[in-house]
Amino acid sequence: MSMPAPVPTPETTWFWEAARQHRLMLPKCVSCARTHWYPRAICPHCLGDASDRIEASGEGVIYTYTVMRRVAEPYALAYVTLAEGPTMLAQLVDCDFNGLKVGGRVKLAWVPSADGTPMPCFTPVA
Repeated sequence: MSMPAPVPTPETTWFWEAARQHRLMLPKCVSCARTHWYPRAICPHCLGDASDRIEASGEGVIYTYTVMRRVAEPYALAYVTLAEGPTMLAQLVDCDFNGLKVGGRVKLAWVPSADGTPMPCFTPVA
């Protein structure tokens, strides 16, 4: 399944530049020191307007998931809670849909989008 290419905004350009180097970067608020997802100008936790960027480990667990089966090519989507704290929506790749489970460990897997930009996806850890 080909993923659409991302459309960077002024708030996300830095994220996509890092993704091209296969680096998953997260915003970390300067005021409350919490990481969050997705990149945005205002911290969703404390409304602070300044953030640093940290590189994520690429490890996480499945918070919840769904398998889209009523399409030409089935695929799985999951909310993955990253080791750094935030939860992000991502596609699960290279997996047996019947073997997925809530709480299952996953690791980062980069998949090229329609224009070649790497997209952060996850694959289960054996």
